[in-house]
Amino acid sequence: MTLTHLNQKGEASMVDVTDKDITDRTARAQSAIAMSAEAFEQLKAGNNKKGDVLATARIAGIQAAKKTADLIPLCHPLALTKVQVDFELDEAGQTVNIQAFCRLAGRTGVEMEALTAASVAALTIYDMCKAVDPAMVIGPTRLQEKVGGKRGHWTLEQSAGGKS
Repeated sequence: MTLTHLNQKGEASMVDVTDKDITDRTARAQSAIAMSAEAFEQLKAGNNKKGDVLATARIAGIQAAKKTADLIPLCHPLALTKVQVDFELDEAGQTVNIQAFCRLAGRTGVEMEALTAASVAALTIYDMCKAVDPAMVIGPTRLQEKVGGKRGHWTLEQSAGGKS
């Protein structure tokens, strides 16, 4: 297998995507953050001292997707056309489940942007709730689905890595 991010000398190199076809590309990623009952109840009730945790985490996730090329070496700067970050509260597990979705028409995928959005949203929740529960646990963070490009449609369920 040839590594795509190395040049002929074995040096790090950003892949040239100039000749790739422009296709509609999407990616969905997930993360989660589990916390104490007290932190979860504060978040759910919206009375965290730092403000609206989920609204702040949503904005942070969207901003992070837009800044992925600044954070991850060799990622291409992308003109994202859609970034969405959603939350689901799991009361039984005292967990916030995070879903991130990214879309564009371009020459390279948006997996890293979706993963970055989900990760930074989780980190923002941690930051805003850490005074109540510094032992919160983040994860798993993983790609759920990608569409577009040469490989077409991929889902976590069809991958061996999708087994929990």
